[in-house]
Amino acid sequence: MPDRGGGPSGPRMRVGRPSRRARTLLMTLGVLAVLAMAFVMFAGFWTDWLWYRSVHYSSVFTTTLWTKIGLFAVFGLLMGLAVGFNIWLAHRLRPPLSAMSLEQQSLDRYRMGLAPFKKWVLLAVTALVALIAGASASGQWRTWLMWVNGVKFGQKDPQFGLDVAFYAFDLPWYRFLLAFGFAAAVLSLIAAALTHYLYGGLRVTSPGARATAAATGHLSVLLGVFVSLKAVAYWLDRYGLAVKSSDFKATGNWTGLRYVDANAYLPAKTILFCIAAICAVLFFATLWRRTWQLPVIGFGLMVLSAVLIGGLYPAIVQKFQVQPNEQAKEAPYIRKNIDATRKAYAIDGTKPENYSGKSTVKNKDQLRTDANTAASYRILDPNIVSPTFQQLEQKRKYYQFPTTLDVDRYQGKDTVIGLRELNIRGIPKRNWINDHFTYTHGYGAIMATGTQTDANGSPVFTESGLPTTGQLPKYEQRIYYGEKTDQYSIVGGPQRELDYEENGEKTTSYTGQSGVSLSSAFNRAAYAVAFSEPQILYSGAIGDGSRILYNRTPKERVEAVAPWLTIDGDAYPAVVGGRIQWIVDAYTTTNGYPYASRTTLGDTTADSLTVGNQQRTVVAQQNQVNYIRNSVKATVDAFDGTVKLYQWDTQDPVLKTWMKAFPDTVEPKSAIKGDLLEHLRYPQDMFKVQRELLTRYHVTDPAQFYSGSDAWQVPDDPTNKEGNAVPPYYLSMKMPGDTAQRFSLTTTFTPNGRPNLGGFMAVDADATSKEYGRLRLLRVTQDVPGPAQVQSKLNGLPSVAQFVRDMKGADSDIQYGNLLTVPLDGGFLYVEPVYAQGRNALYPLLKKVAVSYVDADQPAGDTTKDTTVFEDNLTTALNAVFGVEAPTQPTPEQPTPDQPGTTPPPPASNDAALKQAIADAQKAYDAGEAALQKGDWTAYGKAQEELQAALQKAAEAGAKLKSSGAGG
Repeated sequence: MPDRGGGPSGPRMRVGRPSRRARTLLMTLGVLAVLAMAFVMFAGFWTDWLWYRSVHYSSVFTTTLWTKIGLFAVFGLLMGLAVGFNIWLAHRLRPPLSAMSLEQQSLDRYRMGLAPFKKWVLLAVTALVALIAGASASGQWRTWLMWVNGVKFGQKDPQFGLDVAFYAFDLPWYRFLLAFGFAAAVLSLIAAALTHYLYGGLRVTSPGARATAAATGHLSVLLGVFVSLKAVAYWLDRYGLAVKSSDFKATGNWTGLRYVDANAYLPAKTILFCIAAICAVLFFATLWRRTWQLPVIGFGLMVLSAVLIGGLYPAIVQKFQVQPNEQAKEAPYIRKNIDATRKAYAIDGTKPENYSGKSTVKNKDQLRTDANTAASYRILDPNIVSPTFQQLEQKRKYYQFPTTLDVDRYQGKDTVIGLRELNIRGIPKRNWINDHFTYTHGYGAIMATGTQTDANGSPVFTESGLPTTGQLPKYEQRIYYGEKTDQYSIVGGPQRELDYEENGEKTTSYTGQSGVSLSSAFNRAAYAVAFSEPQILYSGAIGDGSRILYNRTPKERVEAVAPWLTIDGDAYPAVVGGRIQWIVDAYTTTNGYPYASRTTLGDTTADSLTVGNQQRTVVAQQNQVNYIRNSVKATVDAFDGTVKLYQWDTQDPVLKTWMKAFPDTVEPKSAIKGDLLEHLRYPQDMFKVQRELLTRYHVTDPAQFYSGSDAWQVPDDPTNKEGNAVPPYYLSMKMPGDTAQRFSLTTTFTPNGRPNLGGFMAVDADATSKEYGRLRLLRVTQDVPGPAQVQSKLNGLPSVAQFVRDMKGADSDIQYGNLLTVPLDGGFLYVEPVYAQGRNALYPLLKKVAVSYVDADQPAGDTTKDTTVFEDNLTTALNAVFGVEAPTQPTPEQPTPDQPGTTPPPPASNDAALKQAIADAQKAYDAGEAALQKGDWTAYGKAQEELQAALQKAAEAGAKLKSSGAGG
C-alpha cells in the first residue's frame, strides 16, 4: 500500500497544488476581472461617444480623439525610438573586456543579474518614456490643430514683419517641438551614459582613460544634438521677444520688445545662436578627433557668452542708456504696444470724446423734459429682485430662479427675465426615482417690465403664472436644460414625469429627441458604471423609449461641443420662435498677438456679481490672453438641448482656423433668424475686458501713456461693501448726439486714486442696430462727482437717515440697487432704486428712488447743481431733483402704452404752434408704433427722430407761452 502519511513521496507533494477545477475557476475569475476593468475604462469613452452623437457633434469627438491618438503615437514612438536606440547603441559599443578594478568587479554583479533580462529591460524603459512622452504630446492637440489649419491675420508685427499668424499659430508649435527635442536629447544622453557606465565604457574610479573612444564619440554626438537645439532655441527666442511679457513701470504688464530688447537682447540672441552652432560642430567633430578638449572649451565659451552677452550687456544698456532718458528711448516701443493692444482687443476705433460735465441747458423745465427721453430708467434691479420672483412666482418648492436675473428686450422694452427651473433640493420626498425620473424639468419664463413697479414696490409682471400667460404667444414652457439643472434625468420610458401642479397634478412623458437611448442593455451597463449608479442597469423604471439627459447646463454643453471656445459667464434665456433658447456668447482667444499686453480673464471679468457665483464665471480655455473676439453666438434649446453655433465675427482668423479644424460645426451668420437676432446683445465679459484695457489704453500719446497722468480705474461697486468692481449695466439710453435711445451696456471710470468721475463708456448692445458694437467713450474734463461720492452724499441725506431709522425700527433690511449713470444735457444723472425687506417679508420691495444730477459748473445756489434727492418714486424724484412741481410728461416709470424712451404728446394748448407740434408728435408716435408692430427698425428709427424733433418744438412753444404768461 502506498504511504498516505504525508512522507516525502508523491501524496505530500500534491497536497498544496490546486485541482484542475480550481485552476479553471481562478483563471476564469482572472479573465473576468480583466474584462471588468477593461469595461470600466471603456465605459467613459463609450458614453462620451454616445453623448456627442446625440447632440450631432460626433465630428468634434472623433477629430479630437484621432488628433490625440495621432500625437500620442507619433511622439511616443519618436521618444521611445530615440531613447531605445541610444541604449542599444551604447550596449553595442561596450568594450569587449572591462578593466580589472573594484569598480568594475562591483558592476559585474549587476551586469550578470541583468543579462537574462536585457531585452525586457530595454522594452520596459522604452515603453515607459514613450507612454509619458505620448501622453504629454496628446495634450498639445489644440496647438497642433491651430498650426496645421492656421489662417493668416493679414497683419504684420512691426519688428520682424511677420504675419501675426506666425506668433499665434506657428511659434507655439515650434516651441513644443523644441521642448520635445530637448527632452529626447536629455533622456537619450542620460540613458546612454548609464549604459556606457554599466558596461565599462565610462569609468569613474578605474585607472586609465575615463571613457572609451566609442563612448566619447556617442556622447559627444548627443551633446552636439543638445547644443544644436540650443542654437535653434536662441533663434526662436528672437521672435519670442515680440510676445514676451515683462514688468514695465509705465504700464505694469508689458508685452513685446522694449528698447533694451531691440538693441541688446536681439543682437545678443543672434550672437549666441552663432556661438551655439559653432559649439555644436565642435561636438560633432569628436567623431574624428576623439577628444573633448575643443567642444568643452566651446561649451564653456557659450555659457560665458550667455552670461556676459545675454545678461550683463542688456543690464548695462538698460542702466546707462535707457534709464537716463527712458521716456524718449521707450516712446517708439510704447507706440507699438498701444497700437497692437488696441487692435487685439477691438478697441482701436474707440476715441475719447471730451465731455465737460457742464450742463448745456439752464432751464429746469427743459432738463426735466429731456430727462424723460434720456433713458428708460431700469428701477427693477435684476441683481436684487430674484427673491421677489421666487416668492411670487415660484409656485412650488421644487422650482427656483437664478440668483441674478437677466435683462432682455421684448416689444422694444427693457425686461427682466428669469426661468422657473427645477430645484432638486426642494423635492418633497428625496429618492432615486423622484430625483431622476419624476422631477425632471422646470416650467415657464417669468418676465417683468424693467422700468415699472406696482404701488407696493413689486414687479409688474408681463409673463407670469403656472403655466405662464401674458404678452408672449404660445411657446414650449418645459425647461429640461438650464443653469440650475446639474443632475441627470431619465425620461421617456415607463415612468411618468410630474409636469406641474395647478388645480391638480399633471404628468407628462418626454417627447423630445434629446439624450441617449437606454433601450440597449449595453448602454445601460455603460452608464451604470460611468455614473456609479447600479440601479440604471436593473431598474424597472427604465424600458423602451427611456433616454438619459445629462450635461444639461448651457455653458457646459457649448463648451463640450466647441472645446476651443472661451464661454461668457452669463448665459441668458430668450423666448424665440415658440421655444425657450439659452443664448451663450463665446470667444476665440490667443496668447500670441505680438506687442499686445496680456490680461487675465478670471481677474478682468470679476465684479461684485461674479465673486462667489460660479454660474457667472467665464469658462476660459486659456486664462491669460492678449487677443479676444466675440466670434460665436451659440444657442441651447431649453426643451431638447439642441446646440447651435453661429459665426458672428466673419473676419476673425482664429475662428476661421478652428472652422477649418472642425468643419461643419459652425453655421454661417446668415443662418441667424430675425427673431433670434432681436435678442442677441453685446456680451458682458467682452465689455469688461475692453473697459479694463481702456483704463490705460484710452491714451494714445506715448509720452502721456508713460507718465500715467491720465490713467483710470474701474470703480468699486458703491452699493456693495466687499470692494469688488462695479458691474456693467444694460440700459436703453441716449448718448450725446443721439436722437433715439439705444439698448446699451454702460460703465463708469474714475481717475487712479480719486473718486470723481473720469470717464463714461457705452456700447451699442442691440444686435439689430447698424452700429452694434460701437464703443463710445466720454472723457470727463471737469470735476464731476463719481459713483462713490454720489452714494456717500445719498447716505448723508437727512431723509435717508430717517428712512434707515424707520426701516431698522421695523426690523427691515435695506438693499441699494444698481446705481445707473446717464449723460444728460452736459451733466450726469444718477438713478438708484432702494429696496427694503421686512423681517416677516420673504422678498424685497422697491420703497424709494434716489436721483442725483451732477453738473460741474452751475452758479452757486442753483438747484440743478449736484442735487441729490430721495423720494417715493421715480417721477417724484425727477421732479424734485430739477425743482419742478409736476412732470411735463410721464416718466418711463409710469405705465404708458409707448416704447421706452418715447413719450406721448404733451397736454393741449390754445397756441397754434404748440397744437401743430402736438399733432406732429402724435403722427410720429403712431408711425413708430406701426413700424414696431411690423418689425421695421429703419422706419421705427426715422419715426423716433421725427418724434424727438416734434417734442423739442412743443417744449419750445410751451416755454414761450409760459414766459409770455399765455400758458397758464
